[in-house]
Amino acid sequence: MANKAAQQPPHLHLAEVTASQFLDIWKHFDADGNGYIEGKELENFFRELEMARRGAGVDPSNPTFREKMKEFMQKFDKNKDGRIEMSELAQILPTEENFLLCFRQFVSSSAEFMAAWRRYDTDRSGYIEANELKGFLSDLLEKANRHYDDQKLQEYTQTILKMFDLNGDGKLGLLEMARLLPVQENFLLKFQGVKLTSEQFNAIFTYYDKDGNGYIDEHELDALLKDLYQTNKTELDQKNLTGYKQSIMSLSDGGKLYRGELEIVLCRDQIL
Repeated sequence: MANKAAQQPPHLHLAEVTASQFLDIWKHFDADGNGYIEGKELENFFRELEMARRGAGVDPSNPTFREKMKEFMQKFDKNKDGRIEMSELAQILPTEENFLLCFRQFVSSSAEFMAAWRRYDTDRSGYIEANELKGFLSDLLEKANRHYDDQKLQEYTQTILKMFDLNGDGKLGLLEMARLLPVQENFLLKFQGVKLTSEQFNAIFTYYDKDGNGYIDEHELDALLKDLYQTNKTELDQKNLTGYKQSIMSLSDGGKLYRGELEIVLCRDQIL
């Protein structure tokens, strides 16, 4: 960690960074690799960003520094959790042909994201393989009317893999890819506090799958989500419930939500 901290912060002086440079910046400041820039990491990031933009030293002990940092977080910390995540950093440091924001134009809501995922996760495994990811990104760029060549597409694909394929198995999970969604749209984040074991999930699914046909419908999902939130003592208004339900049903097959699809959302132990 000491060596990493001593390294020169990369690329912050650039008005625009490439996808791979964005990843360098992320890895440099997310020193503990937990998926957030927070605490001392956040202070270091803001200090280095100010230095790069002003071309002069910055004193973190100065009250003015703290005030500027507070204003900075009010602007970019969309979910007000006091830390910066990858999708928020994309707003701070626009990338070349901003492929992260391009992703958001392609899937501007959780429901669209889930529908897109459904198209590419053809075997319903809860993962997109590396070769499928390349096709996913290619369609993304075409829909956003972005010009690209094979070299740029390969760079984007490899950057996404490096960002989210934390165990190096060459595939990406649903919850990992969802980190690219805008914070306010990422309904999957709302399920972070719901930790279901396989046994618990199977018991819940079996309870709501009354006829034992292996799937539940939209009305049964509505009741399941309400019970789940009540059990976890989480507030859920009708508007949010409708949105979450629509997003999850985007994974369904003609209105039939099978065990595997719902398990991806509620049970898979992946890092958000």
